[in-house]
Amino acid sequence: MRRVGRVLTGVDRVELAYLRALQDAPEPVFGLIRSKLGYILLDPQGVATVAPLLSGGSDSGDTASVWWTVRRAAVARGVPFALPRMLRRRLPVGTVYLNTGHSNVTDRVLRAMKRADIPITVFIHDVIPLEFPEYQRDGSVAPFRAMIDRVSAHADLIIYNSTDTRTRAEVQMVRRVPPSIVAHLGTDIAAPRPTELPDGLPPNAPYFVTPGTIEPRKNHAFLLDLWDEMGTDAPGLVLAGSRGWKNEAVFARLDALGADSKVREVSGLSDGALAALINGAAGVLLPSHAEGFGLPAVEAAARGVPVVVNTLDVYAEFLGDIPIYASVSDRYLWIETINTLAKAGHRTQQEHQFELPSWDAHFKTVLRLT
Repeated sequence: MRRVGRVLTGVDRVELAYLRALQDAPEPVFGLIRSKLGYILLDPQGVATVAPLLSGGSDSGDTASVWWTVRRAAVARGVPFALPRMLRRRLPVGTVYLNTGHSNVTDRVLRAMKRADIPITVFIHDVIPLEFPEYQRDGSVAPFRAMIDRVSAHADLIIYNSTDTRTRAEVQMVRRVPPSIVAHLGTDIAAPRPTELPDGLPPNAPYFVTPGTIEPRKNHAFLLDLWDEMGTDAPGLVLAGSRGWKNEAVFARLDALGADSKVREVSGLSDGALAALINGAAGVLLPSHAEGFGLPAVEAAARGVPVVVNTLDVYAEFLGDIPIYASVSDRYLWIETINTLAKAGHRTQQEHQFELPSWDAHFKTVLRLT
């Protein structure tokens, strides 16, 4: 609900995949939404009414009209303290609560589920805020810590997107380590739509793409340093993502870019436009300090586009020796790799010994156990 009308990011896409899979499953799916006044419960018909409005992009409509639709579709509405009674009265025996987005994992909701004898399953995407607090929004680390503590105390099952995420998360579980499963995320490869690219894209000369929100963890500053060092001989670089948080120095550098700069910033691309941009690139550059799954690397590899990544264990878990691994402590290696790929220019798709993770496989694991 918070993302209505916006381009979906990584966690949003996972939530949407779950919504669609649960709608296709034989069991009825209910929806619980927190509003300003309390909680709204949707039955399967209500979920079917609201789900098309949650797919992201401008076609979803404005937030006010979506909330109006949600309220009309509700099978029950109640103030916060009445949540346990609403759940017991409206949900069938055998219901499982599934939270897939790190949102609303509150004491009130979890305790209400316990009081209604509803098992709790939570998807943990990463614990990066606890490992790298310096990269987070101000005031966001303590709530995340509290959320992980609540999951540790109350969850009956945790779903992880990688073994690496599970290993890191369990270190943070100070109360108890709940049972868990690992299910690699599926990947949907969007069809390229070059006509949806803005003017000037793709560049005529060899170029690289870095997709993702421009925030400290993604390490865009490192790439800007490399391009400064390469100077006028540098290839093109397209930073494809919206601006995030705590990155004022990087934003100032981007604002200072001249019309003749080899670096271009673009945001709000549709999936098809981003696919077209990546398809024509000499490579995708991902110098992130940390990742929970690394979906952009998986998608680039699936397209056969060379991908250069920092030496993170999670990439090796999914991609093996397909990426070019280069530590961000080795600037020379990055520059040499970039220059080599730029000389090769645009590559047609290459076949890899790489089986693209599928949502079917993911849900065969998850829905069998939740």
